[in-house]
Amino acid sequence: MDGYDDAELRVGLPLPRSVENLLHKICSEKNQSPPKADVRRKLVVAGEKEALQVLQIVDRDQVGNLSAYIVDLLGNSSSPSPSPSTSSSPFLSPSPSLSSSRSSPPRKRVSVSYSPTRRIYFSSTSASECSGSIPCSLSSRTETPQKPRETGQREVLEALGELEFRRQFLILNYSAGKEFRTVITDEEIRSFKNVSMVEFEKQMWKRFGRNALEPQDRLMHHDWDSRRTHLYYCHVSPEGSYRFKGPYLNSTRTHLQKVLGDDNVLMVKFAEESTSRDPNYPGFRNICKEGILVGLRLYCYFVFKDGGKEEKKKSPTSSPVKCFFIRTHSTAHIDQNASYILSNGCYKTMFDRRLLFMHAHTVPNVAKFDARFSLVLSKTHSMDIDLSQVRVDFIDDLPCKNEFGEIVKRDGEALIHTDGTGYISEDLALLCPQNVHKGQYNNNKFSEIIQNHDEHDDKVEDGAKIERQGTGTREPPMLIQFRMFYNGYAVKGTFLVNKKLQGKTIQIRNSMVKVKPDPAILDIKTVNSLEVVGTSNPPNRTYTSRNLIYLLSFGGVPHKYFEELLDNALREAYAASSSKRIALKVGINYGNMDNDFTIARMILAGIPLEEPYLQYRLSILMKEEKKSLKGGKLYIPECCYLMGTADPTGKLESDEVCVVLGNGQISGKVLVYRNPGIHFGDIHLLKATYIEELESFVGNAKYAIFFSIKGARSVADEIAGGDFDGDMYWVSRNPELLKYFKPSKPWVPMPSAKKVVSKPIPSVPEELEDESINHFLQARFKPSKAMSEAADSWSALMDRYLTLGNDCVEEKKFVEKNLNKLANIYYDALDAAKNGTKVIVPGELKPKLFPHHMERPKSFESKSILGLIYDRVNSYKEEDYSKTEVWKLPCFGDDIIPEDSLKKWKEYHTNYKKEMCDALKNKDNELKTNAADEVLRKYKKLLYEAEDLEESPRSMEEIYSEAIAIYHVTYDHAMGNGSVKNCSFAWNVAGSALFKFYAIKKIGEKAFFCVPSVLKEVL
Repeated sequence: MDGYDDAELRVGLPLPRSVENLLHKICSEKNQSPPKADVRRKLVVAGEKEALQVLQIVDRDQVGNLSAYIVDLLGNSSSPSPSPSTSSSPFLSPSPSLSSSRSSPPRKRVSVSYSPTRRIYFSSTSASECSGSIPCSLSSRTETPQKPRETGQREVLEALGELEFRRQFLILNYSAGKEFRTVITDEEIRSFKNVSMVEFEKQMWKRFGRNALEPQDRLMHHDWDSRRTHLYYCHVSPEGSYRFKGPYLNSTRTHLQKVLGDDNVLMVKFAEESTSRDPNYPGFRNICKEGILVGLRLYCYFVFKDGGKEEKKKSPTSSPVKCFFIRTHSTAHIDQNASYILSNGCYKTMFDRRLLFMHAHTVPNVAKFDARFSLVLSKTHSMDIDLSQVRVDFIDDLPCKNEFGEIVKRDGEALIHTDGTGYISEDLALLCPQNVHKGQYNNNKFSEIIQNHDEHDDKVEDGAKIERQGTGTREPPMLIQFRMFYNGYAVKGTFLVNKKLQGKTIQIRNSMVKVKPDPAILDIKTVNSLEVVGTSNPPNRTYTSRNLIYLLSFGGVPHKYFEELLDNALREAYAASSSKRIALKVGINYGNMDNDFTIARMILAGIPLEEPYLQYRLSILMKEEKKSLKGGKLYIPECCYLMGTADPTGKLESDEVCVVLGNGQISGKVLVYRNPGIHFGDIHLLKATYIEELESFVGNAKYAIFFSIKGARSVADEIAGGDFDGDMYWVSRNPELLKYFKPSKPWVPMPSAKKVVSKPIPSVPEELEDESINHFLQARFKPSKAMSEAADSWSALMDRYLTLGNDCVEEKKFVEKNLNKLANIYYDALDAAKNGTKVIVPGELKPKLFPHHMERPKSFESKSILGLIYDRVNSYKEEDYSKTEVWKLPCFGDDIIPEDSLKKWKEYHTNYKKEMCDALKNKDNELKTNAADEVLRKYKKLLYEAEDLEESPRSMEEIYSEAIAIYHVTYDHAMGNGSVKNCSFAWNVAGSALFKFYAIKKIGEKAFFCVPSVLKEVL
């Protein structure tokens, strides 16, 4: 990328606000021209405190040449070497005072003491780049400025800028703000250009990281050069200082990362608590406006997203609001000739850069602008489709009509039956893999559970599997949840496969269009892409939620039924230690928690249930099962979650649905519900109907629920305001539920006191950026609590309602009225963020006490069904298997292990224990999980020389020998300290080989191919 011109510097490399204000004052009062770009660079590098001290001297003096005077003062600033705790940059130290050999009187000096500032880790160029005599015309002095003494600062910066960015970032991470220029020279930095990333990381940790960071912060990726996503983080402290973390490796990628490149996206986390008393957070606002300098690159605020409850679960102690900056400029040498999409001259402003993705400025208000732009942050799988070769049809939605054939409206807008769903031709749908969830393709790696020795070399690459899927030998996904960016449009929704469409065709309804193009700029090129979020997949084992139990109980399902479900679950849970079938079910149902189905694989390989580690792991999963049961998570047979869409045939009546499962369409009555519904009428009793004509549209595609396109209102809308942009619907044909449940009248939106607080889209691009930043800061530091308050209040009040006797008629009416109010407030709050509305829960609707099963500080003893479930689960005491005696399986005899393998894996095991301990110290749950996974990856690769057994190039004899060595090293250690949990290393690292060895040598049977989804369905 080209260097900056003066205009870009003023916008792209701004000074701290205090410095900018004083500089403006000086120029105005002393009639001086603004400093040139190179002088502004020097002020940026100097940091806010030193720059202010220099300008305060300038402000007091008479000035002939402002730029020259500033350069002279900066070059003569006298500063002690900063301590690690006060350094303003990890690679910038204050310039030493000038050595003067002049006989003239000593010049005035600037005394600068360094302390952490907002720009603690960054610089755009060297403050010592000025060399030779500086032309100076200062009325207050006549001496000639001397050449500054070389500090090495410029050389180090330039050398850093020659490294690939992930190496630069790792240095910035590991230096952690401490001075490193005195430890490493520019020549040494350049010497690391061509070493492997694994070796580079080792060297940087040795030089900087181990002295500056905790061990758990080390990045020990063994597969740096895989094609996994690189994630770059910047943490901003309450004082405004920065701390880099990363790069971390991940398996998913967002559209933003795909378009710009991983290293051009910076995820910025602002401190949980701000020291600012100003509700507008001026310090954080300046960071968003001015950008963040990462080495020689500038990153500026671009978009944010509130991850909601799901993100909060990953990191309970941090904000779910994520903020993303993008690279806008760079003076690093490595970036000068490198291709970067935003280096094109037509992307000079942030407004121009946004046009690359969509024309979001066409939406009505700032809240919608930010919500729509956050579509680029969805984790997606890109379909290999050239949209320029695809016919894109925009078709009308089907309106809701009353019995007189009149279109029904709400708030002046027509209600529709097809909200969020369109069509895709079969040939294009076949290009989408099956089983996509949250942008990740599930290739069922569990398939090699216990395959025969002879099958080891019969490997099929994942890419070949996908290619085979796209040949037409399979059915396409019935529904594809997607994001589409197309000529300024941003489209969100689902595509239903339609065999009737001509090839290479997609049809989009108006309800799916979230951003429309600006007619005035249609000639500006956008990045067009079709991104898959998920597909209609085989249903997983289905459980109830607290809300669903409340509503089923309100509808007439007796306590006795839930108690029977609970007793069955508890009996099954505590029988897992003695029943292979039940243990296998547990292993399959909790496989994602158990390091790639370890328990299930142990059982299927024939390992006895009494094996100590197997018993221990089963007990851990039973504790998780108990925790889930306490929260009302009960398994009900003959229920599933399916993605919803509209009936393409028009045959269904308003009280009918079509449900397509693995064996085709089903018939009979069904209950249909959608989380997080809390209204009495959110569970519908409908009739599942066979539609012969449907097959001409979807063929044998499976797993979806179709809703009628007839009636005055969409049934999906009646169920907690649902639509068809990917919503999942609970469908039950359980005979007991159908026997007892009596439906209530559907939810009808009530007029609310919603107040629009989001401003309309400003006509000036700069103002739009300011408003977007304002909106982010509000979402980050003043989030609305209305949704959680309404949900908790409803739960407490519903608990009370269900325990009131039939003699409390008046009180029940009063409580029911308040429950309806809370439901409406809750549904308003769900959409408040994207609609720009303010929702408040009135104080009179907030409870003073909560039922004890909600585990709040102020509680009462609840006698509701959820209270009974909670107490019943707590009464069961599970056995502690953590202290069980450790013993070895005779099949893995130690008489066949080479001594060199034992010695090698003893050393590896020692290293593993320390590395895993460090990984688990991370406070962020997501980072902790990632770090632990990386440790396991490393040691599996040491064994297999690949990701796992099925890809290993090694002979089975070598693998078996080392796997058994790992087993004995691990179990000897566990027996020595009496802790069965320490057996995990053997199974997590060498499990695949141990399973296969045991099945062949001990059981003596030929293995077979198996996948988890089939086992789930069977069990």
